[in-house]
Amino acid sequence: MEAARPPPTAGKFVVVGGGIAGVTCAEQLATHFPSEDILLVTASPVIKAVTNFKQISKILEEFDVEEQSSTMLGKRFPNIKVIESGVKQLKSEEHCIVTEDGNQHVYKKLCLCAGAKPKLICEGNPYVLGIRDTDSAQEFQKQLTKAKRIMIIGNGGIALELVYEIEGCEVIWAIKDKAIGNTFFDAGAAEFLTSKLIAEKSEAKIAHKRTRYTTEGRKKEARSKSKADNVGSALGPDWHEGLNLKGTKEFSHKIHLETVCEVKKIYLQDEFRILKKKSFTFPGDHKSVTADTEMWPVYVELTNEKIYGCDFIVSATGVTPNVEPFLHGNSFDLGEDGGLKVDDHMHTSLPDIYAAGDICTTSWQLSPVWQQMRLWTQARQMGWYAAKCMAAASSGDSIDMDFSFELFAHVTKFFNYKVVLLGKYNAQGLGSDHELMLRCTKGQEYIKVVMQNGRMMGAVLIGETDLEETFENLILNQMNLSSYGEDLLDPNIDIEDYFD
Repeated sequence: MEAARPPPTAGKFVVVGGGIAGVTCAEQLATHFPSEDILLVTASPVIKAVTNFKQISKILEEFDVEEQSSTMLGKRFPNIKVIESGVKQLKSEEHCIVTEDGNQHVYKKLCLCAGAKPKLICEGNPYVLGIRDTDSAQEFQKQLTKAKRIMIIGNGGIALELVYEIEGCEVIWAIKDKAIGNTFFDAGAAEFLTSKLIAEKSEAKIAHKRTRYTTEGRKKEARSKSKADNVGSALGPDWHEGLNLKGTKEFSHKIHLETVCEVKKIYLQDEFRILKKKSFTFPGDHKSVTADTEMWPVYVELTNEKIYGCDFIVSATGVTPNVEPFLHGNSFDLGEDGGLKVDDHMHTSLPDIYAAGDICTTSWQLSPVWQQMRLWTQARQMGWYAAKCMAAASSGDSIDMDFSFELFAHVTKFFNYKVVLLGKYNAQGLGSDHELMLRCTKGQEYIKVVMQNGRMMGAVLIGETDLEETFENLILNQMNLSSYGEDLLDPNIDIEDYFD
């Protein structure tokens, strides 16, 4: 006879997901309702917490991301009850979620923060690695120690960092755009950074101020491999810190870029031999491209007709919202990118269900200088704001839209440069009706401003420019700057004196 199911536990608030959005949401709810139990359901034994939070300006913020065991969260917030299990099913009609361990949890308000999964260029190929979380980053490091040549597919932040950090291994980098870092930069900024790739990196590594990630010494074996492949929250901004990314060869950088192309087909060695195809050697400075005599475990044919052999392929081509476990039997409205659509109170299309972070798609009337990007900062802001909205709704209060959604603002590091992105920094959605102003000092700083009808709409600041606060204000107040013309970026004019 089957054991009786435990009675469902009831919580006023249930949050699903142990990444930045979920943890921030749970912490915020726990603070707001100290006498209520907040349930945090997470498939992974470690959670991601925000530490060393600094508000740099009105909207720009910087923080470190730390992996912690879920027990640490319970110590800080005794009323957060962590349930270490994945979600099997959501029964929205009954206000209840069923976890993988068979238990049911009834909620009054639910927030889904289950993040996103890497889009793999092909599923089930042992030579294709997706890098999304700490486990996959460590698997990558393990593979790299034996590698002579790898191929990186993708043009986002992780691909950019990887290419810069890898040493002693040939890297063929295939991107579908004309220039690197397309999500973050235009060709000019890409050029500014690419020169840094070619320059030798100094041996003295600059001390990073963000945390290192550790996943060692936890119940690793307890998780079956199949499960480890599916879960794990996104990596932090310094995820490659503390991973020694060296291949087998004795040189620093060897990178070949293939632009405007995608993967057409992947062949394993045996297949490749039978088909008698020809692959290219690593393109050198002076050599003509010749056929490669070395045998590689895997071969990649690109849409530009070139074929390269390599030890393995890194698929860093972005993410898709992890909505799958919640869709069955529930009629959520989904965005074009597959995320759960949320309104300006982070509420999905189903009653009492909210969503935040990578899993959601913002569907309110957005500010003209804000856009959703699946980044750390937005996960934190959304998780925080979703908790505020849930609290307000449950006590019948109204709440204003959080001002972090008025202006897109992100600070990060690429190739050891500080990078600040503000507003429509790539003129997203502005059409041809805009102009750019640039100032660039090679090896030191790159400043680009996007102007429309005399008003600043966006900016990219690379290096220590100290202009972020001024520009943030100029974009927010939409002051007409036509009279300043090019003086706006003149290094001899202290722009801050004008607009303080």
